[in-house]
Amino acid sequence: MTTASSPATERPLPADEFVAELRGLRHKYWGSHPFHHRMHAGELSRHELQMWAANRWYYQKMLPQKDAAIIANCPIPQVRRLWLDRIVYHDGRADDGGANSGAQKWLRLCEAVGLDRDEVLDERHLAPGVRFAVDAYVNFARSRPWWEAVASGLTEMFSGHLMQRRVADMLANYDWIRPEDLAYFTKRVEAVSGEGKQTLDIVVEHCVTREQQRAAVAALSFKCDVLWSMLDAIERAASKQ
Repeated sequence: MTTASSPATERPLPADEFVAELRGLRHKYWGSHPFHHRMHAGELSRHELQMWAANRWYYQKMLPQKDAAIIANCPIPQVRRLWLDRIVYHDGRADDGGANSGAQKWLRLCEAVGLDRDEVLDERHLAPGVRFAVDAYVNFARSRPWWEAVASGLTEMFSGHLMQRRVADMLANYDWIRPEDLAYFTKRVEAVSGEGKQTLDIVVEHCVTREQQRAAVAALSFKCDVLWSMLDAIERAASKQ
């Protein structure tokens, strides 16, 4: 028998409290990972930067597939139309062959830290832990309700400031990296604030029960775990070579 205090009858949080609960996961975001602290302090070797860029490529490569899974699972045309822009950002447009895509900008950064494009594309440096974490994220988007997968992307709320710091700190501490090599971050900063608000609006609008709100918070926590696990694996892989 359901009681008044059971989760089945618990009232949803007001929007501002729900948003505060989501934002409260900032402490789990990978911006506080020791590897990122070392990167921003200029303490990474060229090899460590190369392993970071090569492994992060796999994440960048798989983001459009994650976003396509959200679109495939979402029955709401308005949301699908909004979400399509993310795939176009990462994969690029057909009329220029993807030359200005987010993926190409990341490959340019890989070249700037001393990697050949071919060794990035063939994934020879990919750590098993990074593959596992990223594939788990894509599978999450494929298998969970669409609004949970959208909520997992709310790390956008935390990323804009980190990207701005990364550009400044990398230019200050790694003198072989030029401003144009960091175009992925400089261009992404412009997009991420708008995307973050858009994502949050979707989650608040469609997570209308307390159970859905909890699931959204859990989805965002899972995404933070994915990102943290990636850096753990990158750090281990870089130390072995």
